[in-house]
Amino acid sequence: MKRLIYKRLLEWKNDPNRKPLILNGARQVGKTWILKEFGAKEYANVAYINCDEIEEMKTIFFDFHTERLIRSFSVLSGEVIKPNETLIVLDEIQTVSLGLTSLKYFCEKAPQYHIVVAGSLLGIGLHESTGFPVGKVKKMNLYPLSFKEFLMALDQDILIHAMEDHRWMELSSFKSKFIELLRQYYYVGGMPEVVNSYVKHRNVLEVRGIQKQILADYRRDFSKHIPADILPKVNLVWDAVPAQLAKENKKFIYSAIKKGGRAKEFENAIQWLVDAGLVYKVVRVSKVEKPLKFYEDLDGFKLFFVDLGLLGALTDVDSKDVLINNHVFTEYKGAFVEQYVLQELTSLNKPIYYYSKEGAQLELDFIIQKYNVYPIEVKAEENLRSKSLRTVYDRNNHLKPVRFSMSEYREQDWMVNVPLYLVAEWMESVE
Repeated sequence: MKRLIYKRLLEWKNDPNRKPLILNGARQVGKTWILKEFGAKEYANVAYINCDEIEEMKTIFFDFHTERLIRSFSVLSGEVIKPNETLIVLDEIQTVSLGLTSLKYFCEKAPQYHIVVAGSLLGIGLHESTGFPVGKVKKMNLYPLSFKEFLMALDQDILIHAMEDHRWMELSSFKSKFIELLRQYYYVGGMPEVVNSYVKHRNVLEVRGIQKQILADYRRDFSKHIPADILPKVNLVWDAVPAQLAKENKKFIYSAIKKGGRAKEFENAIQWLVDAGLVYKVVRVSKVEKPLKFYEDLDGFKLFFVDLGLLGALTDVDSKDVLINNHVFTEYKGAFVEQYVLQELTSLNKPIYYYSKEGAQLELDFIIQKYNVYPIEVKAEENLRSKSLRTVYDRNNHLKPVRFSMSEYREQDWMVNVPLYLVAEWMESVE
Protein backbone atom coordinates (compact mmCIF):
# COMPACT_ATOMS: atom_id res chain seq x y z
CA MET A 1 0.00 0.00 0.00
CA LYS A 2 1.44 3.37 -1.02
CA ARG A 3 1.00 6.51 1.06
CA LEU A 4 1.58 10.03 -0.19
CA ILE A 5 3.28 11.00 3.08
CA TYR A 6 6.24 8.84 2.01
CA LYS A 7 7.59 11.69 -0.14
CA ARG A 8 7.49 14.07 2.82
CA LEU A 9 9.27 11.52 5.01
CA LEU A 10 12.01 11.28 2.39
CA GLU A 11 12.35 15.06 2.33
CA TRP A 12 12.69 15.01 6.11
CA LYS A 13 15.43 12.38 5.94
CA ASN A 14 17.44 14.39 3.41
CA ASP A 15 16.98 17.77 5.09
CA PRO A 16 20.40 19.07 6.23
CA ASN A 17 18.61 20.88 9.07
CA ARG A 18 16.60 17.82 10.04
CA LYS A 19 14.96 17.81 13.47
CA PRO A 20 13.40 14.86 15.31
CA LEU A 21 10.03 14.05 13.80
CA ILE A 22 6.64 13.65 15.50
CA LEU A 23 4.11 11.69 13.43
CA ASN A 24 0.60 12.37 14.67
CA GLY A 25 -2.64 10.72 13.72
CA ALA A 26 -5.66 8.87 15.01
CA ARG A 27 -5.31 5.26 16.00
CA GLN A 28 -5.29 2.73 13.16
CA VAL A 29 -4.53 5.19 10.35
CA GLY A 30 -1.24 3.41 9.62
CA LYS A 31 1.46 5.33 11.53
CA THR A 32 3.42 2.24 12.60
CA TRP A 33 3.21 0.60 9.18
CA ILE A 34 4.42 3.60 7.21
CA LEU A 35 7.36 4.21 9.55
CA LYS A 36 8.49 0.58 9.38
CA GLU A 37 8.04 0.57 5.60
CA PHE A 38 9.97 3.81 5.22
CA GLY A 39 12.74 2.61 7.52
CA ALA A 40 13.10 -0.72 5.73
CA LYS A 41 13.43 0.94 2.32
CA GLU A 42 15.49 4.02 3.15
CA TYR A 43 17.80 2.95 6.02
CA ALA A 44 20.27 0.19 6.79
CA ASN A 45 18.12 -0.87 9.76
CA VAL A 46 15.24 0.21 11.98
CA ALA A 47 15.40 0.38 15.78
CA TYR A 48 11.69 0.07 16.61
CA ILE A 49 10.41 0.33 20.18
CA ASN A 50 6.78 0.26 21.28
CA CYS A 51 6.88 2.34 24.46
CA ASP A 52 3.59 0.91 25.67
CA GLU A 53 4.90 -2.67 25.58
CA ILE A 54 8.45 -2.30 26.92
CA GLU A 55 8.35 -1.49 30.61
CA GLU A 56 11.92 -0.21 30.73
CA MET A 57 10.95 2.74 28.53
CA LYS A 58 8.99 4.15 31.46
CA THR A 59 12.15 4.75 33.48
CA ILE A 60 15.01 5.50 31.09
CA PHE A 61 14.36 9.24 30.75
CA PHE A 62 15.71 10.15 34.21
CA ASP A 63 18.18 12.40 32.40
CA PHE A 64 18.71 13.46 28.80
CA HIS A 65 22.23 12.26 28.03
CA THR A 66 21.71 11.33 24.39
CA GLU A 67 24.53 8.79 24.12
CA ARG A 68 23.15 6.87 27.12
CA LEU A 69 19.67 6.98 25.61
CA ILE A 70 20.98 5.70 22.28
CA ARG A 71 22.64 2.77 24.05
CA SER A 72 19.36 2.04 25.84
CA PHE A 73 17.39 2.18 22.56
CA SER A 74 19.88 -0.21 21.01
CA VAL A 75 19.54 -2.73 23.84
CA LEU A 76 15.73 -2.54 23.94
CA SER A 77 15.31 -2.80 20.16
CA GLY A 78 18.05 -5.38 19.59
CA GLU A 79 19.51 -3.23 16.82
CA VAL A 80 22.91 -1.60 16.42
CA ILE A 81 22.17 2.10 16.05
CA LYS A 82 24.48 4.01 13.73
CA PRO A 83 24.36 7.75 13.02
CA ASN A 84 22.68 8.59 9.68
CA GLU A 85 22.13 4.89 8.93
CA THR A 86 19.51 3.76 11.47
CA LEU A 87 15.94 4.98 11.78
CA ILE A 88 14.91 5.10 15.44
CA VAL A 89 11.14 4.74 15.91
CA LEU A 90 9.60 5.28 19.34
CA ASP A 91 5.97 4.27 18.99
CA GLU A 92 3.17 5.15 21.45
CA ILE A 93 5.40 7.89 22.86
CA GLN A 94 2.46 9.35 24.79
CA THR A 95 2.81 6.55 27.36
CA VAL A 96 6.30 7.68 28.41
CA SER A 97 6.73 10.65 30.71
CA LEU A 98 9.35 13.09 29.37
CA GLY A 99 9.80 11.04 26.19
CA LEU A 100 8.90 14.02 24.05
CA THR A 101 11.08 16.35 26.12
CA SER A 102 14.15 14.27 25.19
CA LEU A 103 13.71 15.25 21.54
CA LYS A 104 14.98 18.74 22.35
CA TYR A 105 18.34 17.26 23.33
CA PHE A 106 18.53 15.04 20.24
CA CYS A 107 17.89 18.14 18.14
CA GLU A 108 20.56 20.21 19.89
CA LYS A 109 23.24 17.66 20.77
CA ALA A 110 22.78 14.61 18.53
CA PRO A 111 21.29 15.66 15.18
CA GLN A 112 23.18 12.83 13.45
CA TYR A 113 20.59 10.38 14.78
CA HIS A 114 17.37 10.01 12.75
CA ILE A 115 14.60 9.70 15.30
CA VAL A 116 10.83 9.57 14.83
CA VAL A 117 8.20 9.32 17.52
CA ALA A 118 4.61 8.34 16.81
CA GLY A 119 1.48 8.83 18.83
CA SER A 120 -2.00 10.22 18.77
CA LEU A 121 -2.74 13.93 18.90
CA LEU A 122 -4.12 13.23 22.34
CA GLY A 123 -0.71 12.10 23.51
CA ILE A 124 0.96 15.21 22.10
CA GLY A 125 -1.58 17.47 23.81
CA LEU A 126 -1.11 15.78 27.18
CA HIS A 127 2.63 16.30 27.08
CA GLU A 128 2.70 19.90 25.90
CA SER A 129 2.58 20.98 29.54
CA THR A 130 5.49 18.73 30.56
CA GLY A 131 8.34 20.11 28.50
CA PHE A 132 7.07 19.89 24.93
CA PRO A 133 10.11 20.67 22.72
CA VAL A 134 8.74 23.77 21.00
CA GLY A 135 10.81 24.68 17.94
CA LYS A 136 12.99 21.56 18.27
CA VAL A 137 10.86 19.09 16.33
CA LYS A 138 9.09 18.72 13.01
CA LYS A 139 5.46 17.57 12.98
CA MET A 140 3.56 15.62 10.36
CA ASN A 141 0.00 14.35 10.42
CA LEU A 142 -1.13 11.06 8.94
CA TYR A 143 -4.79 10.72 7.97
CA PRO A 144 -6.87 7.90 6.49
CA LEU A 145 -6.17 7.20 2.83
CA SER A 146 -7.29 9.97 0.49
CA PHE A 147 -9.25 9.24 -2.67
CA LYS A 148 -6.02 9.35 -4.68
CA GLU A 149 -4.38 6.87 -2.30
CA PHE A 150 -7.47 4.69 -2.62
CA LEU A 151 -6.99 4.72 -6.41
CA MET A 152 -3.33 3.84 -5.91
CA ALA A 153 -4.34 0.85 -3.77
CA LEU A 154 -6.66 -0.28 -6.58
CA ASP A 155 -3.87 0.08 -9.18
CA GLN A 156 -5.79 2.73 -11.14
CA ASP A 157 -2.57 4.07 -12.64
CA ILE A 158 -4.15 5.43 -15.84
CA LEU A 159 -6.62 7.55 -13.90
CA ILE A 160 -3.92 8.72 -11.49
CA HIS A 161 -1.64 9.83 -14.32
CA ALA A 162 -4.55 11.63 -15.95
CA MET A 163 -5.22 13.50 -12.71
CA GLU A 164 -1.57 14.41 -12.26
CA ASP A 165 -1.32 15.81 -15.80
CA HIS A 166 -3.83 18.52 -14.78
CA ARG A 167 -5.62 18.45 -18.13
CA TRP A 168 -8.86 19.12 -16.33
CA MET A 169 -11.12 19.47 -19.38
CA GLU A 170 -10.01 16.13 -20.82
CA LEU A 171 -10.90 14.22 -17.66
CA SER A 172 -14.63 14.35 -18.45
CA SER A 173 -14.10 11.29 -20.66
CA PHE A 174 -13.26 9.34 -17.47
CA LYS A 175 -16.25 10.71 -15.54
CA SER A 176 -18.27 7.48 -15.25
CA LYS A 177 -15.23 5.52 -14.07
CA PHE A 178 -14.31 8.18 -11.53
CA ILE A 179 -17.87 8.25 -10.16
CA GLU A 180 -17.94 4.47 -9.83
CA LEU A 181 -14.69 4.54 -7.86
CA LEU A 182 -15.85 7.52 -5.81
CA ARG A 183 -18.92 5.54 -4.74
CA GLN A 184 -16.64 2.73 -3.60
CA TYR A 185 -14.50 5.17 -1.64
CA TYR A 186 -17.57 6.67 0.02
CA TYR A 187 -18.43 3.21 1.32
CA VAL A 188 -14.96 1.82 2.09
CA GLY A 189 -13.38 5.02 3.37
CA GLY A 190 -9.67 5.31 4.00
CA MET A 191 -8.79 3.25 7.06
CA PRO A 192 -5.82 1.11 5.90
CA GLU A 193 -7.09 -2.21 7.26
CA VAL A 194 -10.45 -1.69 5.58
CA VAL A 195 -8.93 -0.66 2.24
CA ASN A 196 -6.54 -3.59 2.31
CA SER A 197 -9.43 -6.00 2.86
CA TYR A 198 -11.46 -4.43 0.05
CA VAL A 199 -8.55 -4.55 -2.38
CA LYS A 200 -7.99 -8.25 -1.66
CA HIS A 201 -11.56 -9.55 -1.43
CA ARG A 202 -14.01 -6.88 -2.73
CA ASN A 203 -16.39 -8.06 -0.02
CA VAL A 204 -18.60 -5.19 1.24
CA LEU A 205 -19.88 -7.25 4.18
CA GLU A 206 -16.32 -7.88 5.30
CA VAL A 207 -15.60 -4.16 4.91
CA ARG A 208 -18.49 -3.21 7.16
CA GLY A 209 -17.43 -5.79 9.74
CA ILE A 210 -13.92 -4.34 9.98
CA GLN A 211 -15.30 -0.80 10.21
CA LYS A 212 -17.56 -1.86 13.07
CA GLN A 213 -14.59 -3.45 14.83
CA ILE A 214 -12.55 -0.27 14.52
CA LEU A 215 -15.43 1.71 16.01
CA ALA A 216 -15.62 -0.81 18.88
CA ASP A 217 -11.86 -0.42 19.41
CA TYR A 218 -12.28 3.34 19.63
CA ARG A 219 -14.97 2.88 22.28
CA ARG A 220 -12.56 0.74 24.30
CA ASP A 221 -9.91 3.45 23.91
CA PHE A 222 -12.39 5.91 25.36
CA SER A 223 -12.78 3.81 28.49
CA LYS A 224 -9.03 3.28 28.79
CA HIS A 225 -7.74 6.80 28.22
CA ILE A 226 -10.46 9.32 29.05
CA PRO A 227 -10.82 10.68 32.59
CA ALA A 228 -13.97 9.33 34.22
CA ASP A 229 -15.50 12.78 34.67
CA ILE A 230 -15.64 13.51 30.93
CA LEU A 231 -16.10 9.97 29.54
CA PRO A 232 -19.93 10.18 29.36
CA LYS A 233 -19.66 13.55 27.60
CA VAL A 234 -17.19 12.23 25.02
CA ASN A 235 -19.58 9.38 24.22
CA LEU A 236 -22.46 11.85 23.84
CA VAL A 237 -20.48 14.08 21.48
CA TRP A 238 -19.19 11.13 19.45
CA ASP A 239 -22.71 9.79 18.96
CA ALA A 240 -24.07 13.25 18.12
CA VAL A 241 -21.70 14.07 15.23
CA PRO A 242 -23.62 12.19 12.48
CA ALA A 243 -26.95 13.82 13.37
CA GLN A 244 -25.31 17.26 13.48
CA LEU A 245 -23.83 16.68 10.03
CA ALA A 246 -27.23 15.69 8.66
CA LYS A 247 -28.72 19.08 9.58
CA GLU A 248 -29.21 21.76 6.94
CA ASN A 249 -27.16 24.14 9.07
CA LYS A 250 -24.24 22.04 10.24
CA LYS A 251 -23.03 24.42 12.95
CA PHE A 252 -22.51 22.35 16.09
CA ILE A 253 -25.39 22.86 18.53
CA TYR A 254 -24.74 21.82 22.13
CA SER A 255 -28.42 21.58 22.99
CA ALA A 256 -28.78 18.91 20.29
CA ILE A 257 -26.50 16.67 22.38
CA LYS A 258 -28.40 17.20 25.58
CA LYS A 259 -31.36 19.42 26.40
CA GLY A 260 -29.99 22.60 27.91
CA GLY A 261 -26.42 21.65 26.95
CA ARG A 262 -23.85 24.47 27.00
CA ALA A 263 -20.34 24.97 25.67
CA LYS A 264 -18.75 24.89 29.12
CA GLU A 265 -20.20 21.43 29.72
CA PHE A 266 -18.93 19.81 26.51
CA GLU A 267 -15.89 21.78 25.33
CA ASN A 268 -13.34 19.52 27.07
CA ALA A 269 -15.00 16.41 25.62
CA ILE A 270 -14.88 17.91 22.13
CA GLN A 271 -11.24 18.89 22.61
CA TRP A 272 -10.36 15.33 23.64
CA LEU A 273 -11.82 13.96 20.39
CA VAL A 274 -10.05 16.65 18.34
CA ASP A 275 -6.70 16.01 20.05
CA ALA A 276 -7.12 12.28 19.48
CA GLY A 277 -7.61 12.91 15.76
CA LEU A 278 -11.05 11.28 15.83
CA VAL A 279 -12.99 14.37 14.77
CA TYR A 280 -12.06 17.40 12.69
CA LYS A 281 -13.10 20.82 13.95
CA VAL A 282 -13.83 23.41 11.27
CA VAL A 283 -14.08 26.90 12.77
CA ARG A 284 -16.31 29.67 11.47
CA VAL A 285 -14.92 32.97 10.17
CA SER A 286 -16.96 36.15 10.40
CA LYS A 287 -15.50 37.62 7.21
CA VAL A 288 -14.09 36.12 4.02
CA GLU A 289 -10.90 38.15 3.84
CA LYS A 290 -7.15 37.62 4.15
CA PRO A 291 -5.86 36.67 6.62
CA LEU A 292 -8.66 34.34 7.65
CA LYS A 293 -7.03 33.86 11.05
CA PHE A 294 -8.03 37.41 11.98
CA TYR A 295 -11.72 36.59 11.58
CA GLU A 296 -11.98 33.31 13.49
CA ASP A 297 -15.14 32.87 15.55
CA LEU A 298 -14.19 30.08 17.93
CA ASP A 299 -17.74 29.80 19.25
CA GLY A 300 -19.00 28.67 15.83
CA PHE A 301 -17.72 25.41 14.40
CA LYS A 302 -18.65 22.19 12.61
CA LEU A 303 -17.42 18.72 13.56
CA PHE A 304 -16.58 16.00 11.05
CA PHE A 305 -15.60 12.36 11.50
CA VAL A 306 -12.10 10.96 11.12
CA ASP A 307 -13.19 8.81 8.19
CA LEU A 308 -16.04 8.67 5.69
CA GLY A 309 -16.31 4.87 5.81
CA LEU A 310 -16.53 4.87 9.60
CA LEU A 311 -19.26 7.52 9.42
CA GLY A 312 -21.26 5.17 7.17
CA ALA A 313 -20.67 2.24 9.53
CA LEU A 314 -21.66 4.22 12.63
CA THR A 315 -24.92 5.31 10.97
CA ASP A 316 -25.58 1.90 9.33
CA VAL A 317 -25.94 3.39 5.86
CA ASP A 318 -27.07 0.65 3.47
CA SER A 319 -24.46 -0.39 0.92
CA LYS A 320 -27.09 -0.06 -1.84
CA ASP A 321 -27.51 3.64 -1.00
CA VAL A 322 -23.83 4.19 -1.71
CA LEU A 323 -22.82 1.66 -4.34
CA ILE A 324 -25.96 1.35 -6.48
CA ASN A 325 -28.55 4.13 -6.18
CA ASN A 326 -28.09 7.86 -5.63
CA HIS A 327 -29.30 8.17 -2.05
CA VAL A 328 -25.84 9.01 -0.70
CA PHE A 329 -25.75 11.95 -3.10
CA THR A 330 -29.33 13.16 -2.70
CA GLU A 331 -30.13 12.47 0.97
CA TYR A 332 -28.50 13.01 4.37
CA LYS A 333 -28.38 16.80 3.62
CA GLY A 334 -25.09 16.38 1.79
CA ALA A 335 -23.36 15.10 4.94
CA PHE A 336 -21.34 12.37 3.21
CA VAL A 337 -20.19 14.61 0.39
CA GLU A 338 -19.11 17.37 2.78
CA GLN A 339 -17.30 14.78 4.89
CA TYR A 340 -15.50 13.56 1.78
CA VAL A 341 -14.46 17.07 0.71
CA LEU A 342 -13.25 17.87 4.22
CA GLN A 343 -11.02 14.79 4.21
CA GLU A 344 -9.61 15.69 0.81
CA LEU A 345 -8.85 19.23 1.96
CA THR A 346 -6.87 18.01 4.98
CA SER A 347 -4.14 16.85 2.59
CA LEU A 348 -3.31 20.53 1.93
CA ASN A 349 -2.08 20.96 5.52
CA LYS A 350 -3.82 24.34 5.66
CA PRO A 351 -6.40 25.57 8.17
CA ILE A 352 -9.94 24.89 6.96
CA TYR A 353 -12.77 27.28 7.82
CA TYR A 354 -16.41 27.85 6.95
CA TYR A 355 -18.48 31.01 6.73
CA SER A 356 -22.04 31.89 7.64
CA LYS A 357 -23.83 35.18 8.08
CA GLU A 358 -26.00 35.49 11.15
CA GLY A 359 -29.68 36.00 10.35
CA ALA A 360 -29.26 35.28 6.64
CA GLN A 361 -29.44 32.24 4.38
CA LEU A 362 -25.79 32.62 3.48
CA GLU A 363 -23.21 29.92 4.14
CA LEU A 364 -20.03 28.70 2.51
CA ASP A 365 -19.21 25.08 3.25
CA PHE A 366 -15.45 25.62 3.44
CA ILE A 367 -12.82 28.31 2.97
CA ILE A 368 -9.13 27.68 2.32
CA GLN A 369 -6.36 30.29 2.25
CA LYS A 370 -3.24 29.52 0.26
CA TYR A 371 -1.84 32.63 -1.45
CA ASN A 372 -5.40 33.38 -2.56
CA VAL A 373 -8.58 32.82 -0.58
CA TYR A 374 -10.86 30.09 -1.97
CA PRO A 375 -14.49 30.16 -0.81
CA ILE A 376 -15.97 26.71 -1.48
CA GLU A 377 -19.46 25.36 -2.03
CA VAL A 378 -20.08 21.61 -2.09
CA LYS A 379 -22.85 20.13 -4.22
CA ALA A 380 -23.73 16.45 -3.92
CA GLU A 381 -25.08 16.27 -7.48
CA GLU A 382 -24.85 18.39 -10.62
CA ASN A 383 -26.79 21.31 -9.14
CA LEU A 384 -24.89 24.34 -10.36
CA ARG A 385 -26.72 27.08 -8.45
CA SER A 386 -24.25 28.87 -6.18
CA LYS A 387 -26.11 31.82 -4.69
CA SER A 388 -23.94 32.10 -1.58
CA LEU A 389 -20.73 31.93 -3.59
CA ARG A 390 -21.93 34.66 -5.92
CA THR A 391 -23.03 36.90 -3.08
CA VAL A 392 -19.66 36.65 -1.34
CA TYR A 393 -17.76 37.16 -4.59
CA ASP A 394 -19.78 40.27 -5.48
CA ARG A 395 -18.61 41.80 -2.21
CA ASN A 396 -14.96 40.97 -2.88
CA ASN A 397 -13.88 40.04 -6.41
CA HIS A 398 -10.34 39.26 -5.29
CA LEU A 399 -11.64 35.94 -4.01
CA LYS A 400 -11.28 32.72 -6.04
CA PRO A 401 -14.63 30.92 -5.70
CA VAL A 402 -14.78 27.20 -6.39
CA ARG A 403 -17.71 24.78 -6.48
CA PHE A 404 -17.16 21.06 -6.05
CA SER A 405 -19.94 19.04 -7.69
CA MET A 406 -20.61 15.99 -9.85
CA SER A 407 -20.58 18.17 -12.96
CA GLU A 408 -17.58 18.33 -15.30
CA TYR A 409 -14.76 20.83 -14.96
CA ARG A 410 -15.65 24.28 -16.24
CA GLU A 411 -14.24 27.75 -15.81
CA GLN A 412 -16.62 30.68 -15.62
CA ASP A 413 -15.72 34.35 -15.54
CA TRP A 414 -16.02 34.49 -11.75
CA MET A 415 -15.70 30.89 -10.50
CA VAL A 416 -14.53 27.37 -11.30
CA ASN A 417 -16.56 24.17 -11.10
CA VAL A 418 -14.38 21.20 -10.14
CA PRO A 419 -15.59 17.57 -10.15
CA LEU A 420 -15.70 15.99 -6.72
CA TYR A 421 -13.18 13.37 -7.72
CA LEU A 422 -10.55 16.09 -8.35
CA VAL A 423 -10.86 18.02 -5.08
CA ALA A 424 -7.38 17.43 -3.65
CA GLU A 425 -5.52 17.34 -6.97
CA TRP A 426 -7.03 20.63 -8.15
CA MET A 427 -6.52 22.41 -4.83
CA GLU A 428 -2.88 21.27 -4.77
CA SER A 429 -2.35 22.86 -8.20
CA VAL A 430 -3.53 26.38 -7.36
CA GLU A 431 -1.81 29.17 -5.48
